[in-house]
Amino acid sequence: MKVMISQPMRGKTEEQIREERKAIIEKFNNMHIEVIDTIFTDEPPKDCNVAVYYLGKSISAMKDIDAIYMDDGWREARGCRIEHQVAKEYGIKILYNDFFINKPELSTRII
Repeated sequence: MKVMISQPMRGKTEEQIREERKAIIEKFNNMHIEVIDTIFTDEPPKDCNVAVYYLGKSISAMKDIDAIYMDDGWREARGCRIEHQVAKEYGIKILYNDFFINKPELSTRII
């Protein structure tokens, strides 16, 4: 089982993003669920829309996942909303923060 984290990043430092992500990854690892790394560090091409460039890389990564985890605040982040819509349209399981509270079987947690 492979999961991707959809996480709002605007207004956060790289350290804050990594710390939030680390806590989520630890929870998934405790459940023996693999989280794919979607923190991209490569430089975008010159004169491109940087936000769209990185969103494209995230959407490309979705081809390799079984589920996407929507972190707190995803509804206010346009990239997260787009990732959510892609998951919905293409039948990728969507997990929300209550997933860790309820811990349902992934096969029954289709949103």
